[in-house]
Amino acid sequence: MEQMKKVALGTQGLQVPPIGLGCMGMTGFAGNDMYGKADEAEAIATIHRSFELGGNWLDTADLYGPFDNEKLIAKAVGNSRDKYILATKFGWEIDDSDNITWTINGKPEYVRKAVERSLKNLKTDYIDVYYLHRLDKRTPIEETVGTMADLVYEGKVRYLGLSEMSAETVRKANAVHPITALQSEYSLFERSVEARGIIKEVREMGIGFVAYSPLGRGFLSGEVRTIDDLPENDFRRQMPRFQPAYFAKNIELLQAIEALAIEKNITPSQIALAWAIRKGALPIPGTKRRNYLEQNIGAVSVELTDFDMEKLENIVPLGIDTGNAYDEFGMGLID
Repeated sequence: MEQMKKVALGTQGLQVPPIGLGCMGMTGFAGNDMYGKADEAEAIATIHRSFELGGNWLDTADLYGPFDNEKLIAKAVGNSRDKYILATKFGWEIDDSDNITWTINGKPEYVRKAVERSLKNLKTDYIDVYYLHRLDKRTPIEETVGTMADLVYEGKVRYLGLSEMSAETVRKANAVHPITALQSEYSLFERSVEARGIIKEVREMGIGFVAYSPLGRGFLSGEVRTIDDLPENDFRRQMPRFQPAYFAKNIELLQAIEALAIEKNITPSQIALAWAIRKGALPIPGTKRRNYLEQNIGAVSVELTDFDMEKLENIVPLGIDTGNAYDEFGMGLID
């Protein structure tokens, strides 16, 4: 397998592989396993295998654990910090006892507290991309980003990012300091950012679009055929998309996508990732196993024709309802 060539993320000079590695599932989170139980040794081996293939872009957040994920990445990266692109997020408030308060905090003093904690956990003196995880609706975005910009001037952060924000919020933030990336959920099963025109607008602003959960929370990998395929403690069991009202319908959509993947002699994961790349997104599929990682990276060399894209659009047209990714509380936090 060839090494991936780098591409621009945004217009501020950052070069990344066309596929990043989402690390969330490599640790538990608030008492839940994200996608079944993780094995630390295999997770670290997955990060190292990704690096061998040119996949040196790792995505994490202080929320995952909390902090366990950043610490795992520090362990995996070791003395090779300068060879990796590390992206982390803050905003979900974590108190001094390491408890998640389930509120979003974008106040300047919290920005500073969060960055120092992440630098310590990642064992580094700079973060490549620092994202605000969700909008703090009680703090003007200009205030939060103003403090994030100070971190750039101080050399603690190289580039700024936002997650799950509207084009209007991104525009306000970008006026304070150039934003390099907007990260939102985007896949064949979740296209609301496209329907709302957000992808188009951020591209016009010169901002890169990063797609998290590009495999529809694992649905598009074809690994989940019944709800019983999900481990007991898996957080997806609470998601609307995996509930009976949507599950059977989503399996039918998956089967149609799989049929097209078989025609092209690729996996459903690869067709889903190739679709996201063709749409102008940089996907960061999460995995904690080397075999899935290699399969995901293989999607970079998949070429989808206009006809393939048309077929996929017909299977999962814009506006189709596959079920929300989050419960009512989680959906309320999307700007």
